Amino acid sequence: MDGIAICSDAREEAARRYRVQGTQAAGEPAHALSDSGSAIEVMTGAVLPTGANCIIPLEEYTLEDGVACLKDNVLREPYRNVQRRGSDSRPGVPMLRSGTRLNAPEIAILASAGLASVRVSRQPRIRVASTGDELIEPGQPIAPHQVRRSNAYAIEAALRGHGFEEVSDDHILDDEAMLRQRLQQHLAGSDALILSGGVSKGKFDFVPQVLKELGVEEVFYQVAQRPGMPMWFGVSPAGCAVFGLPGNPIATLVCLVRYVVPALAASMGASWPWPVPVCLASPIQRGRTVTSFVPVHAHTDAQGRRLAEPRIPNGSGDFLALAGTDGFVELPPQPQGYPQGFIANLYGW
Repeated sequence: MDGIAICSDAREEAARRYRVQGTQAAGEPAHALSDSGSAIEVMTGAVLPTGANCIIPLEEYTLEDGVACLKDNVLREPYRNVQRRGSDSRPGVPMLRSGTRLNAPEIAILASAGLASVRVSRQPRIRVASTGDELIEPGQPIAPHQVRRSNAYAIEAALRGHGFEEVSDDHILDDEAMLRQRLQQHLAGSDALILSGGVSKGKFDFVPQVLKELGVEEVFYQVAQRPGMPMWFGVSPAGCAVFGLPGNPIATLVCLVRYVVPALAASMGASWPWPVPVCLASPIQRGRTVTSFVPVHAHTDAQGRRLAEPRIPNGSGDFLALAGTDGFVELPPQPQGYPQGFIANLYGW
């Protein structure tokens, strides 16, 4: 800190006057005190002068004609206002652990350790593909029998929001030959393929059968959950992870955040902070027979409790219900409903 450097134990306590012999600027090699009656002006960030062990802040002395006079009751003790070497942390504490995402604090740690480069895991190459003849791009004229293609943009935005940058997008019509040709290309050039729609049991839901023909091994199909029951997952012979997400908008986004994002992070060796426990701020009267995901607005009350206010959508297509929410809670099967204060896990968008 800005002030003068002295030797705290070299003179009688009654001695309050020090002759200032020079200035120790930040970035200079250490100067040396000439005797116990001398002081050296120091700047914040400067090295401690040799022979000194205490810094008196400039607010605690007056300086006149090159003599610093300490004010009454100024504390002089060893290493006051001195940041000693190794005091930032404790011995044996690692700078960073494997799996840590490099944000601003971590980058600062690496730079402070003198590391000009560091070995990191590669970003996965992600392809997002939505299927369906009914899908129309935003901004294009739309007929009564058509639907805006929104899921792909929500998926891409969510992935980029979680730090995944190598994301590309495709729209495939409900044509089996086209689907086979495009999926074959995407499987060859991607680490992860995320499909929206076409994984249910409809007449034109070709995705599971085409993936099987392309050698993708089905790991599971359908999950006991609402929304998002018809979720599909498999792995190609080359190791591409294939996530078949339901076509309903809320189901798509919930399954992406609940399963796909953590899986992609795990594939990079990254640790993930989810989920976090929260208390329901108001009851949910209707019970559930399967695991359910309910959008919520999260906040902290005056007692410091993390609360979640449910925002029940009208259905899986009610994207408007998600506006202003922070994520969703995962509720276990419970026929009698969920009282206020019920503790659930929160997953952030």
